[in-house]
Amino acid sequence: MSKRDYYEVLGVSKDASNEEIKKAYRKLARQYHPDVNKEAGTEEKFKEVKEAYEILSNEQKRAQYDQFGHAGPQSQGFGGGGFGAEDFGGFGDIFDMFFGGGRKRDPNAPQQGNDLQYTMTIEFEDAIFGKEMDIHIPKEETCDTCHGSGAKPGTTPDTCHHCNGSGQLNVEQQTPFGRVVNRRVCHHCQGSGKLIKEKCSTCAGAGRVKKRKKISIKIPAGIHDGQQIRVTGQGEAGINGGPAGDLFVVIQVKEHDFYERDGDNIFCEMPLTFAQAALGDEIEVPTLYGKVKLKIPAGTQTGRTFRLKGKGAPNLRGYAQGDQLIKVRVITPTNLSEQQKSLLREFNELAGNQPADEHEESFFQRVKKAFKGDS
Repeated sequence: MSKRDYYEVLGVSKDASNEEIKKAYRKLARQYHPDVNKEAGTEEKFKEVKEAYEILSNEQKRAQYDQFGHAGPQSQGFGGGGFGAEDFGGFGDIFDMFFGGGRKRDPNAPQQGNDLQYTMTIEFEDAIFGKEMDIHIPKEETCDTCHGSGAKPGTTPDTCHHCNGSGQLNVEQQTPFGRVVNRRVCHHCQGSGKLIKEKCSTCAGAGRVKKRKKISIKIPAGIHDGQQIRVTGQGEAGINGGPAGDLFVVIQVKEHDFYERDGDNIFCEMPLTFAQAALGDEIEVPTLYGKVKLKIPAGTQTGRTFRLKGKGAPNLRGYAQGDQLIKVRVITPTNLSEQQKSLLREFNELAGNQPADEHEESFFQRVKKAFKGDS
């Protein structure tokens, strides 16, 4: 099955910026992450999105992909670019003959374990103040019984006699150009270079076991939605004694009922009565740090914004503290008593305006008529 275009996978154009690619990846990663989405086929889509991002987020790999397509990023060229002998299947040994041999991977060399990704949802307040939390994730770790060898305790794996421990087999093939030797992964040892006669009963010869591990995550104060926390060495176990991979924790911040965040600033709306807006008042405003008194000057109009210095989110890099911005909204009273209506009419007359009849057509209705040209 042919691979989809990486730009199509992420839903971006070919001239998309690195920031647009990163934004698209984060959105799709959250949507298809197996820990969040349990629908069939989700894991394959997540892997496809991750693979596309790994190529397009790397300038060199992206340039190769733009020029050569899917063959570009996988190639190992002469000195690190272009194409390599391994990409030409049976012609690998011809390259070896003329160019002094290709690089052969030692199947028994230590290899770093795979990285893991985990999506973590936190409260709005935890993103502001930071918090230390525990998560439980399924991960592969080195088998304690065989210490990663895959062999039954007291025994050791044997070198594969089919490939002599190289993990590869040379298969001869006759072609119009003559005899060509194809290099293939040894199917007897699956490329490991070892054969295990007596397998470990705990891991069935894999050398690694699935465990659910508790990991403590320190969430820094001021973290933003979509940011990642890297936990070194908490990915999957390495192979042949190699180092473990890393764990990347993607943070999702819940929305708050009252506050909104933009960068390091926090926004909220506060209602004012007509009297408070006209005469001025001192009101209490809730902040994440406790209640604060705010002076409302007389004649305040709806939509005016006030600033409380230092009551926002801390900057993640420690540069400065954000502010809290309060937008006031004057609430028009409803269900007025006859006395209240009378007082408002009196106020209207004193202000020099004509008293408005209660059944007079609304302002918006008159605006509509003006647009239509009605008198």
